[in-house]
Amino acid sequence: MISKQRMVTGIVAVIGAAIFVALNLPLPFLLGPMFACLIAALMSAPLSGFGIAGDATRTILGVAVGGSIKPELFDRMDEMAFSLALTPLFVVTIGLIGYPYFRKVCGFSKPTAYFSAMPGGLQDMIVFGEEAGADVRALTLVHATRVLVIVSLAPFLMASVYGVSVAGQAPPGIPIAQTSLSQGVIMVVCALVGWLGGKRIGLFGASIVGPLILAGAASLTGLLQQRPPMEAIIVAQVFIGAGVGVKYLGATLRELRSTVVASLGFCILLAAIAFVFESIVSAIGLVPPLEAFLSFAPGGQAEMALLAMAAGADVAFVVAHHLVRIITVILGAPLVAQRLS
Repeated sequence: MISKQRMVTGIVAVIGAAIFVALNLPLPFLLGPMFACLIAALMSAPLSGFGIAGDATRTILGVAVGGSIKPELFDRMDEMAFSLALTPLFVVTIGLIGYPYFRKVCGFSKPTAYFSAMPGGLQDMIVFGEEAGADVRALTLVHATRVLVIVSLAPFLMASVYGVSVAGQAPPGIPIAQTSLSQGVIMVVCALVGWLGGKRIGLFGASIVGPLILAGAASLTGLLQQRPPMEAIIVAQVFIGAGVGVKYLGATLRELRSTVVASLGFCILLAAIAFVFESIVSAIGLVPPLEAFLSFAPGGQAEMALLAMAAGADVAFVVAHHLVRIITVILGAPLVAQRLS
């Protein structure tokens, strides 16, 4: 049975999406649930995460990104190679600036400061941070705020700086009525086998990366020729947006004044660092400015994939950079954690 808390979360998320649609705001099915659940969480409403159902909806994005991997992508390897090579340096730069900020300015403990500064996945940073003795509550609020700020501001920056508006646009994908049964079966197989198989072998971000790998292989061989239908992508956005908002459940006024404010300051530093790397890549002329922006904006992997799809950017290109960023963080985190603990 669905718990009362999850039912309330779902109702709040749908109301938030409806309000954003009515106001013609950008990414209504992602940002609407995100802000509605954030406000409800701060008001101590009985909310909760979606658990395995949330992971299941993330497989939709994995298939959508994998379905975007076409042979033409490899024609862009020359331009991609340089920006991908810069991504580990991007992560190191964030760490060198973010760690002293959280340690010296914000007064975090060493493990908490390090894992707060690392732009990895929320769940990964919490797991590694907990093992190293970090403050899990602080990590949750820091990374939830990072994703919330970046994903919320990105559509407005895309419109004002790059001239690409996502307001009023229909969600990416074709209607489910236009999706063939055979293509639907292939998508479901890629989603389930990729997710469960990825979990079995301990693949990081298995709910997205596993389906991405299988769908990418199916797309390259011509077996998969469509993305998930529009309705499925809408559902994924609602679940992902609500998942970010509920992270603020139980946040006290003291935490809002200290931890969340500290995270907002870090977001300003992140914006400056990302701007430098985006400018370098764009100045060389190998990558369009919009794709450079989306590739180096350190939001969540799922959220940035949705932004890329909404903007009509090369989704596989953008997600490749975020995968390299997350892999770099995950490979380095256990090594540093041993020293910090």
